[in-house]
Amino acid sequence: MRKYKISSNLAISENGFLFYPLTGESFTVNQMGVQILNLLKKEEKPEQIISAIIDEYDTDHATAERDLGEFLTQLKNYKLVNEL
Repeated sequence: MRKYKISSNLAISENGFLFYPLTGESFTVNQMGVQILNLLKKEEKPEQIISAIIDEYDTDHATAERDLGEFLTQLKNYKLVNEL
């Protein structure tokens, strides 16, 4: 899985509200989404993010990897992250 960098313009609240001022769009994510975004801000590698998901949500590696991939795809489609 490739590494991603979150857009520096994206504003993220603790309760999952996202605001992207370049387009004026806002989004809402769940607590797992907030955790992933915060890890992306820290420039964590995908494998570290998967480990954090497994630890926090008691899931298996394949499910965590799939969920992360789907979430990153959505973020990429909205131009909220860039591949490194």
